[in-house]
Amino acid sequence: MVATVSPEPWFSPDQPIRIGALIFPDMDQMDLTGPYSVLCRLTSLPVLLLWKTKESIRDQSGLRLSPDATLAEAAPLDLLLVPGGYGQQALMNDDTVLEFVARQSAAARLTFSVCTGSLVCGAAGLLQGKKATTHWTAFHLLKYFGAIPTNERVVVDGDLVTAAGLTSGIDGALRVAAMLRGEEVARQIQLAIQYAPEPPFSSGSPEVASPETVAHIREHTCGITSQRLATAIEVARRLGIDVSDTA
Repeated sequence: MVATVSPEPWFSPDQPIRIGALIFPDMDQMDLTGPYSVLCRLTSLPVLLLWKTKESIRDQSGLRLSPDATLAEAAPLDLLLVPGGYGQQALMNDDTVLEFVARQSAAARLTFSVCTGSLVCGAAGLLQGKKATTHWTAFHLLKYFGAIPTNERVVVDGDLVTAAGLTSGIDGALRVAAMLRGEEVARQIQLAIQYAPEPPFSSGSPEVASPETVAHIREHTCGITSQRLATAIEVARRLGIDVSDTA
């Protein structure tokens, strides 16, 4: 399905866009690097990787990433990217990270989350009353952050863009590109990165995957899912969101 986007870009062709991405230990690098391949083509400025220190971190599969600046050093951004991954769990009650996300989002034109990065945004109070999505294994948790769960690959609600799992970050980044620079620029970037996926199997969502495949992934992720649920309930109480129905 071809996305319908605003024909009027938010930034003129020669106007720089300040883009920063939160990185953290045990994140999933695909949530960052997929969108990065799109976003870096939008601006003459470097896309900054931001963390609490300048020490390198490793993603959940061991890939090493190096921050460009600390959260405290980061100037106000036009676009904040918040990826997910298993390490997201440790950020849910991290006041330094949540304050950074809330502060930057308040000034940014857009906040863009990928996968379970939306839960970090939720813990920072950004999802209340907003349509949002996330990875399908965590989709049921969105209500604990006051979000309106929306089962789509990419969801745009005002100044918030949320993408579902991992590879949907590229789709979301192209939507963001169209909003910021215009649809033709987004089309050019899509061609430049030759983004025309043809997956070998019809197994990319729980709606089309076999019951056996869905059951395997649920079993494989049940530990982190249980942890996320417990933390989501804690955050909901902190935000004053009714969690009496935990079904």
